[in-house]
Amino acid sequence: MTLPDHLGGPLDRGSPMPIFAQIRERLEDAIAQGALQPHQRIPSERQLSDQFGVSRMTVRQAIEAITRDRLLYSRPGQGTFVAEPKVIEQPLRHLTSFSEDILGRGMQPSSQVLHQEVIPASFELAGLFGLPPTIRVAKVKRLRLIDDEPVAIETVHIPEQFVPGLLDRDLAVESLYEILRSDYGLELVSARQTIQAATAGPDEMTHLRMDGPDPVLKISRLTFDGRERLVEYVQSIYRGDRYHLTVELR
Repeated sequence: MTLPDHLGGPLDRGSPMPIFAQIRERLEDAIAQGALQPHQRIPSERQLSDQFGVSRMTVRQAIEAITRDRLLYSRPGQGTFVAEPKVIEQPLRHLTSFSEDILGRGMQPSSQVLHQEVIPASFELAGLFGLPPTIRVAKVKRLRLIDDEPVAIETVHIPEQFVPGLLDRDLAVESLYEILRSDYGLELVSARQTIQAATAGPDEMTHLRMDGPDPVLKISRLTFDGRERLVEYVQSIYRGDRYHLTVELR
């Protein structure tokens, strides 16, 4: 197996760009143009070194660089394969629900309710909402999927006094934000997010179908209504290889 002729042609030995970087660019172009498909095995180090007329060490350097960018992944004893492309690119400028965001991208969102209950608020949680420590909170933990592939675990907390009877609804099928708007008159208008990198734990690896303790993104969101009340506190864990964020600065 080799790269197509237009991607596997001679390298520019006189270019200031290092040879390994040129090979990296060719492989990335092959992925971007669809010459190498997700989960397809790429040519071996030996095949690429023969095709480009370089050492296997140079090829390995290019492959390792692309793997660090999570465009490739390795299977011991089997080779190196093209990773599934990131399917979520969230611009940090609009407040939308998960379902609205994914449907707007032409994909199919779905959810599985992993756990739901009404619980007494912890002292910290009550303080976060600015409510008495005697409040109770509706807690819903859902697995979020895109085209039947799990991408995130989302845990929502909402004071029960804002949403009595919420857990009687089918939150695996219905949009939570639509229920808040139409049934409870809660119009969510702004949010503040905190994002940090972490390593997947056993629960995340199981639900997100991860092969190991790979990187994840932990996102905490505080969502406010038009009266500037904190209505929702959400903790989400996204697969790091399927999700990335964009920020628009003006």
